Amino acid sequence: MLPTLEAAELPADAIEVARIADAWGIKGWFKVLPHSAQPEALFSSKRWFLQAPGAQARSAFRLPIREAKEHSDCIVASSEDVPDRNAAEALRGARVFVPRSSFPTAGDDEYYWVDLIGLAVTNREGVVLGTVRELLANGPQTTLVLDALENGKPVERMIPFVSAFVDAVDLTGRAITVDWQPDY
Repeated sequence: MLPTLEAAELPADAIEVARIADAWGIKGWFKVLPHSAQPEALFSSKRWFLQAPGAQARSAFRLPIREAKEHSDCIVASSEDVPDRNAAEALRGARVFVPRSSFPTAGDDEYYWVDLIGLAVTNREGVVLGTVRELLANGPQTTLVLDALENGKPVERMIPFVSAFVDAVDLTGRAITVDWQPDY
């Protein structure tokens, strides 16, 4: 990592949103591969936190962002702290984190996937169907992947995250109510 970047601790609400792929051009710009098809968090935050690949500690480097924009199939970004191509190449492989508090506000009936992970899912009858482990993008829809226990054995459930099946999402109460049965 660059010794000129300011060492920092990852914020408590830091979310990994991308990885730096390589240098881009000769003026210190770098290519960023977002983890999301809609990388608004990268554009809205003017302060990214970088961590070396494989690092597990809370230590990171603070990177003030001058500009980030879409370019072809990736994002390119620049920082005053990355003056040339050599400095940009030194960032290759770094994991990019953004504080969750820097994400743009989601619209009505819109949710960030990271906010849904860990929510308890119950059906209209109050039957607990599991806890959201991850979400999958399946073309036109997203699918909730749940972890549950049935008769003491781990079970995986998948429920389309569409209004036909999802009645309510309560982020504050950490719960999702669905029109779904355990035997579907």
